[in-house]
Amino acid sequence: MSSLEIHVEKYKLFKKDANNQDNSPMTRIEASFEASFHIIESCLALQRIHINKHQLVRQYLEENKTIFGENTKEIWQKFQELENQIRPGQLYGGKINGERSLAAQQLFQQIESFCLPILRKAQIL
Repeated sequence: MSSLEIHVEKYKLFKKDANNQDNSPMTRIEASFEASFHIIESCLALQRIHINKHQLVRQYLEENKTIFGENTKEIWQKFQELENQIRPGQLYGGKINGERSLAAQQLFQQIESFCLPILRKAQIL
């Protein structure tokens, strides 16, 4: 299985976990984060570019603006909001908050909306 196929498969699995109402809000937030990372990574893998670390998403997107074009900044900003504002507060401390889970899902869906057309055009999804 290629790197692209692995990222697409992980995106699908994490998306399923993010949408599973039986999972805790913390699990759903983490799954939204992971699904976001893997769908972004899938788009880059089409160009044989591999991020490998979620901390490098902004750098790689900025270095490869042709992939997402004018949406580049919006994508990495949404990813960073999920990564740096929502995820740590729920996973490492703070109260259990279903509203933050909803916010994480919304950010994921926005990121996904930019990625899906790229993957569909390449006939990956």
